[in-house]
Amino acid sequence: MRTLYLDCFSGISGDMFLGLLIDLGLDPAALEQELSKLQLPGWRLKVDREQRHAIEGCRVQVICAEQHHHRRWSDIDRLLAESSLEAKIKARARRIFLRLGEAEAKVHGISLEQVHFHEVGAIDAIIDLCGAAIGLELLEIEQLICAPLPLSRGLSRSAHGALPLPAPAVLEILQGAPMTDSGTDKELVTPSGAAIAGESVKFGPLPPMQLERTGYGVGGWQLEDRPNLLRGMLGICADKGLQRDRVVVLKTHIDDGNPEWLGALLEDLMQAGALDAAYSPLQMKKNRPAVCLTVVAEEHQAEELSRLILFGSSASGVRCTSAERFKLERRELEVETELGPASAKLFFDNGQLLRVAPEFESCRRLAQSTGLPLPEIYRLVEEHVRKIECSTELNRGKK
Repeated sequence: MRTLYLDCFSGISGDMFLGLLIDLGLDPAALEQELSKLQLPGWRLKVDREQRHAIEGCRVQVICAEQHHHRRWSDIDRLLAESSLEAKIKARARRIFLRLGEAEAKVHGISLEQVHFHEVGAIDAIIDLCGAAIGLELLEIEQLICAPLPLSRGLSRSAHGALPLPAPAVLEILQGAPMTDSGTDKELVTPSGAAIAGESVKFGPLPPMQLERTGYGVGGWQLEDRPNLLRGMLGICADKGLQRDRVVVLKTHIDDGNPEWLGALLEDLMQAGALDAAYSPLQMKKNRPAVCLTVVAEEHQAEELSRLILFGSSASGVRCTSAERFKLERRELEVETELGPASAKLFFDNGQLLRVAPEFESCRRLAQSTGLPLPEIYRLVEEHVRKIECSTELNRGKK
């Protein structure tokens, strides 16, 4: 598995991450060609070789004349949604900005639709974050692992005035992530860097890997106590065993729930980002029939989803436990069939395709528009997916 390990001894920012990807082999011309699909004029990339503490790396700066740095989250999301970027790249970029938007909304006590990005709304930040999504795809990085992040202390200046370090949005994004005290008052982990890490990486030690190359993304600081660099180690990890991560499991027993409320609650939980949610039957005290609600979620979502349960049902408490989860590698793919587009989930073990699960809603739309039976649509979509995967494997073998 092609793996990039991030050694964040001097933090992470959007421009440092983009510089690292270019230092690892990302073609700047190919990157600019993809970024042009954003239909966002008035910028250019400046790529230089610079040193920090006698270590050379790549520094990327976005040169633009824009004076207006304020954009709403919804405006940026619409810009990405309407772009001609590849679906997988577009989805990752939108998730990164959504993670930022949700953090800002919670910090400022407003709705997501009311969020205005200031520094992160500028063209250079949009280019940095979209460039990160593009670079990960062009370099065919399948796994991104990150060391604990060094967080700073003190105050920084922003469009909101003086803010404590780490920035409140950074802490919100990195809930559940390992972190250390950097011992400096310089902002080493920026909101854009935190969003890339929070959305794209899993945190852990350097895995056993065959190292291909090392790269350095150069930051703008000249620090006395450390080189302002983001180091990345790119290589191949042996595929051994099942993938694993940590999740939270939320549970509550409900013996007086309105069935209509319970149905709506499941939909709300899934829309809010739960990994899974289900009811199972129970027999409770006084022989009352009841249900057990079980929700599986990422660790940073525990409080948000618990609040949904408590406000959306008659439950008065939610039990929360942390669990290790074994899982298959999963990828999402959109295919163009002769009947129209459809989506599917692909499940792998050690790079070997195990099964294809066509996405129900897209298949149902095709069935309704063509009048064909749903099982036939499923078979058609699976056949197209397997042809694409077979072609991809052949192309990899030729490299």
